[in-house]
Amino acid sequence: MKIDVLTIFPAMLETVFRFGMIRRARELGKVEIRVWDLREFAEDRHGTVDDRPYGGGPGMVMKPEPLFRAVEDCRRKDATPGPVLLMSPQGRRFDQEAAKRLSLEERLIILCGRYEGVDQRVVDHLVNEEVSIGDYVLSGGELPAAVVVDAVVRLVPGVLGEGESALQDSFVDGLLDHPHYTRPAEFRGWEVPAVLLSGDHKAIRRWREEQALALTRSRRPDLLKTSE
Repeated sequence: MKIDVLTIFPAMLETVFRFGMIRRARELGKVEIRVWDLREFAEDRHGTVDDRPYGGGPGMVMKPEPLFRAVEDCRRKDATPGPVLLMSPQGRRFDQEAAKRLSLEERLIILCGRYEGVDQRVVDHLVNEEVSIGDYVLSGGELPAAVVVDAVVRLVPGVLGEGESALQDSFVDGLLDHPHYTRPAEFRGWEVPAVLLSGDHKAIRRWREEQALALTRSRRPDLLKTSE
C-alpha cells in the first residue's frame, strides 16, 4: 500500500511515522509513506499557501493552486490509483468500517487542511472524500491524518505480529473490546479473573464476549442500536 500525505508541517508527521507499528510496516515493505511539503508547490518564493476569504470574515483559507499542484505532481511521479482524502471537521465520521474500507485501497492521498479550511474548489474538484475523526475542531489536519494512517496501516495484511490481532480489536464486531490482563496474576491485592487462568478456552471465549457486551452496553449503547 502507498500513502501520500500533503501538509505544511512535514516534520510533524515524519516524526510520527518513524515509530511503532508504522515504522515496522515500512521496514517490512508493507506500506510506503511519503510526506509532501505543500509550501514547495506555492506560486511565490515565500511559500504562500493561504489568503483572505472572499466575502470577508476572520482567518485565512488555503489556496487551491498549491493543493492541486501537489496532488498532480505526486500522481505524475507515481500513477498508482487511489482516492484523495481531505481531513476536515465537515467530513464523514471516521470509524473502524472506514479504516477497513480504506485499507483495501492500493493508495491513499491525504490532504491536511489548516486555518479556516481549504478553498471549496479543492473539495469540489480534487477531493474524493472528506474525513473527520470527531465532532471537535483541531488546529489542522496533521493529527487526524496520523490517526487515519495508523488505523489503516495496522489492517494491512502482514503488519501486525499476530494474524488475528486486528480481528480482536474494539469495533471489529460492533462491540468494544473485552478487558485484558497479563502477569502478575495478583497485583496489590487485585487478582486476574479466575476464568482467564483456567485454561478452559470455551469458558474464556464466553467470558470475553460477555465482558465486551457489558462494556459496550455501559459505555457505548449507540453501537448496539446501530447493529440492531
